[in-house]
Amino acid sequence: MNQQTLQGNWNEISGKLRSKWGQLANDDLEKYKGDTSQLVGMIQRKTGEAREKIQAYLDDLSEEGAHGVSRTMEAVGTYASHAMDSAREGAETVAEKVREGYESAEKTLQNRPVQSAALAFGAGLVAGVLLSVIMRSDR
Repeated sequence: MNQQTLQGNWNEISGKLRSKWGQLANDDLEKYKGDTSQLVGMIQRKTGEAREKIQAYLDDLSEEGAHGVSRTMEAVGTYASHAMDSAREGAETVAEKVREGYESAEKTLQNRPVQSAALAFGAGLVAGVLLSVIMRSDR
């Protein structure tokens, strides 16, 4: 186990160490929080356990942590993939609705050109009147 792993997962690791070797106190563990070799030496002195067994146990804890990170990253990747798929589907739906609206407007213009021109003129007239009213009220 490297020191970065030890420090990064300290609360979980120290809990597991106290669970395995009940004679370890919080204060004992806190002294060696960042130093793997001193931690192993202290556990060996307090418990009488072989150094190799302690190191193997710490390595197992490190592997468990790595598997947990791997599973988390896998879950995040799956979630991101689903989010991308949903966003893509939403964009395709919006694009389809815009195409349908454009086609509908185009048909209306072709079938009723006079009414469409009158409607556009009326809308422009209303917009112009509203704009002039707004501009005069700002003075």
